[in-house]
Amino acid sequence: MAITTFSAFKSRNYRLFFAGQSISLIGTWMQRTAVSWVVYSLTHSTYMLGLSIFATQFPSFLLSLFGGVISDRYNRYKVLLYTQALSLIQAILLALLVFSGIVNVWAILCLSSVLGIINAFDVPARHALMYDMVDKKEDLPNALALNSSMVNLGRLIGPAISGIVLEYLGAAFCFSINAFSFLAVLASLLLMKLPAHKAAKHKKRVFVDLKEGLVYLKRTPSISAVILMLAFMSFFVLPFNTLLPVYAKIIFKGSATTFGYINSFIGLGAIAGTFFLASLKPGANLRTILIVNTLIFGVGLVLFSYSHIFSLSMLFAVVCGFGMMSQTTICNTIIQTAVSLHMRGRVISYFAMAFFGMMPLGSLLIGIVSRYLGAPMTILSEGILALIIAFVFAPYIRKNYLEKQELIGMLKEEQEELEII
Repeated sequence: MAITTFSAFKSRNYRLFFAGQSISLIGTWMQRTAVSWVVYSLTHSTYMLGLSIFATQFPSFLLSLFGGVISDRYNRYKVLLYTQALSLIQAILLALLVFSGIVNVWAILCLSSVLGIINAFDVPARHALMYDMVDKKEDLPNALALNSSMVNLGRLIGPAISGIVLEYLGAAFCFSINAFSFLAVLASLLLMKLPAHKAAKHKKRVFVDLKEGLVYLKRTPSISAVILMLAFMSFFVLPFNTLLPVYAKIIFKGSATTFGYINSFIGLGAIAGTFFLASLKPGANLRTILIVNTLIFGVGLVLFSYSHIFSLSMLFAVVCGFGMMSQTTICNTIIQTAVSLHMRGRVISYFAMAFFGMMPLGSLLIGIVSRYLGAPMTILSEGILALIIAFVFAPYIRKNYLEKQELIGMLKEEQEELEII
């Protein structure tokens, strides 16, 4: 099992990437936790919580398609170096803002928007470059699963540390730690030895490239159905974390540390899920697992919504994290293993648009709805919607998988007949 679970670590470039990103993502989750807590502490408004997430992620929705084109046209390695350096500068500015004593919510939102713009170009380049980091391409699904475990390890450790730092040192220290964490990922990138970039001539306009990506998705329903399901989940269900500060402060009557613990238990469940995926044998039916984990996610949210016992709620948070994790990891794996090489950046940008783009719109909606329904009823509704989405998309997801299996079977039969002849 260990060989299957960690096979991507045979690649030196991926080991460097994993090490650098692991450190950086702890800082990233510390910053996310600190921003949400500061905004809610200053405003006591679920609407402003939704707006803070909207400000961070909506620019990615607007610009991620252009980020995908940039990833396909230019050197992804250099694009990633620039975006990581700019993210470091953004974290420094956020820290200086709070250290100055001028804690203005709108200034925080503006800097969050800057990070959203950077991420629009960072995400397509980072995910597409992972293909080049893995020496054996059959290890790519494992690399993507391990990448998700790395993200969720950051989600487990980052908020827990952030809660303690927030309570005893303040938000400025969280932002400062995040800034320093980017040095690790920049160092790992500089130590990599990647194939030389071959610059291609681009005679087409950017909008023609975007149109080609959309046409490609229309012609490949096995990919587009997965992206569409992710978009619905990102809009209606995944923004449940917008309301977690309310649970920490109002329902559990806790502090910033309580908020950190809730995020960490969700991260714990997500890590369990990623190691489950990383241990799957090649050829496993990921589409069925996607539907099952979506159902688990929905049930977890329903159970979490009205639980007022902290220890029991943390158990439900682990269930939520386990089910939630599959949304991005399995979708990303299906896309990376099925998409044509020349379309990789553009298709990943549509994936990023479905995930990072729909979530801020959903966060804004959840922030508004919770003002009238309350946090528990809103999360209960999100859990029910997750179950509905799973049942609606299951026939389409399964149909595409069965068609693919039939095609593979036909090709094998033809190959056997040729061998007999």
